[in-house]
Amino acid sequence: MSGGGMSSEAGVRTARSRALAVLRLRGRALAVALLPAAVAVILLVGVPTGHFTGTGWDIARWTLTPLAALVLLTAAGVALVVARARPAMSPTVAIAEEAAPDLYRMVRDLADRLAVPVPSAIALTPDCDSWLEDRTHPAHGRPPPAEEHGDIADAGRYPRRRAVAAPVLVIGSPFLWWMRVGELRAVLAPVVAGTGPSAHPDIAAARRFVRGLDAAVAVTSEHRRGPVFRTVFAGLGWIARVLLRSCRVHAAEMERGVAAAAAERAQAVDYGLRIVAQEQVGLAYAGWDRLLTRVALPAWRMGRWPSRLNAGVVAALTELSRRDRLAEGFASRLGERPACDLLEEPGTVDEATSLLAARLFHGGPAGSGPDWSPVHWGDYPEEVVDRKWRTDAARLHRVLDTLGVRPGAGAESPGPDGPTLSRVLDHLTHPGPEPDLDPHPDSHSDPDSRAERPPSTSPPADGGRGADGEREAAPAPVSGADPDDEDLVGEDLVGTTPRSAALAARISAEVAREGAAATARAASTASAPTAPTAASAGLASPWDDRALPLLPLQPPRTGRELLADHITAMVCCAAMDTLGATPGLDWLDGPTLLVGGVRVTDLPAQVMMLIEDGDPTALRLWLARQGIRPEKPVRLV
Repeated sequence: MSGGGMSSEAGVRTARSRALAVLRLRGRALAVALLPAAVAVILLVGVPTGHFTGTGWDIARWTLTPLAALVLLTAAGVALVVARARPAMSPTVAIAEEAAPDLYRMVRDLADRLAVPVPSAIALTPDCDSWLEDRTHPAHGRPPPAEEHGDIADAGRYPRRRAVAAPVLVIGSPFLWWMRVGELRAVLAPVVAGTGPSAHPDIAAARRFVRGLDAAVAVTSEHRRGPVFRTVFAGLGWIARVLLRSCRVHAAEMERGVAAAAAERAQAVDYGLRIVAQEQVGLAYAGWDRLLTRVALPAWRMGRWPSRLNAGVVAALTELSRRDRLAEGFASRLGERPACDLLEEPGTVDEATSLLAARLFHGGPAGSGPDWSPVHWGDYPEEVVDRKWRTDAARLHRVLDTLGVRPGAGAESPGPDGPTLSRVLDHLTHPGPEPDLDPHPDSHSDPDSRAERPPSTSPPADGGRGADGEREAAPAPVSGADPDDEDLVGEDLVGTTPRSAALAARISAEVAREGAAATARAASTASAPTAPTAASAGLASPWDDRALPLLPLQPPRTGRELLADHITAMVCCAAMDTLGATPGLDWLDGPTLLVGGVRVTDLPAQVMMLIEDGDPTALRLWLARQGIRPEKPVRLV
């Protein structure tokens, strides 16, 4: 126990020594700025006293005085920018004490046991991490306007009163839903212990200086000003960067010392339980990442945001434990009190953090609207999965129309009046004139090079509107191209058939056009008022949201992935319309097809064989085994 205390004190001493190094650097910078002014004052005072007379002293005096004034003006400008620049602030959902009295009580008891200051407030972040954040800057202490608060149980409301020095405790929202109360307490112990070193005046001053420099660099890097301001801010930004680079090493070592001191101090609190809790941290991270990328991302792309993401991560991890045969110990653990019970209204808080996650990882407005609305897990299969598959199938047939593919072109297709799966299989299988590989057909304007296109056999049911509800322009005719020109095919399509590559290139271009239209529409409606919800009240945030999404989950899908998704969607539509299959939700893999209540898992391999080899035999055999009739028309969006 004493050894831990000595180590904690050693960490604090290390952090303080590094903080003093940062402050000494600040003092040197101030001395450099004042030195020319001091010399100029001495030279000027020497005139009435009879010292420093002569031509040489006059030249030095009138040369150094303007230089000193310029240096002082520059230093004042840097100091003003550093003082007024708004430090970076993590996007969070603030939780008032009346919205989570038990959680505040637990944190307060933990701080008392560790003999450290109590955090000034608690906020949630849609991430599997926890930390302390200094929000003592005046811009961070302003609560959102009263009209943006909705009639909710104060979730998302910034506390009206807070301590000046104590930092804010930021907790990862998945921890509250997945962990038990004891586990959360053990995980937060080293984080809360960090308020002790943070309260040291030298460490706090050094942190404010470094954060001010970082904010000044960000402010001076903006390019939304006139040329004169850009020139001035370029000089101020250069000075701020030099100072920031000079104190970078000391600041990093200071933070390491603070972390070491906090970890040593927290050794006395629930040490054995913390080892078990750290295992749950890794498990929560894996489940959260899987839920966002496999389940939430498809819904976000459809303009819907799941409103219970944190509850979903519990379901995902429950499914993961069942598949890994960990259910015995897992069931006993779930019998303990979950940490989300520390909240008065966990559903409201879950909705607020879910909307924040959607904005951070995908982008979108701060409230609900016609093209951005919440969806509950019970409605996910019908409102997201079914709509996604039928939208992709409609896009696939529109692209086939632009390529001039006839409906039911194969010998096995009787040519019905609606869009069919056989049309896709026949096009990717039967030989014929190679299609155009140009992924940008709209860039050609020569009327002599346009091939005629048959009337569309798959008009969208919404009257020609795209996936985002906006009316599509008529598909552009296909222009001629050399089928051997591989420059028009992405590297991800190498190893596929020419027809697959052409179709994938066209689908990629269509998806890009729809995405650009959706982005433009979102930008034009960003200033429009949105429906007040509990989630939007929690996002009346002072952080900068002009560059959403701040943390994109995945890079854009490749042409091969898009083609596989669209063919899979067409197969699923055929299964639903001809076999009575249903869309489903798998907590670990996202949208899934249920045939007779059983999840289908072997479809992707058959689709990839069609794309890469142009051989539909395996897929047709799979369709026959399932009882799916590809020649029957399907219903699109």
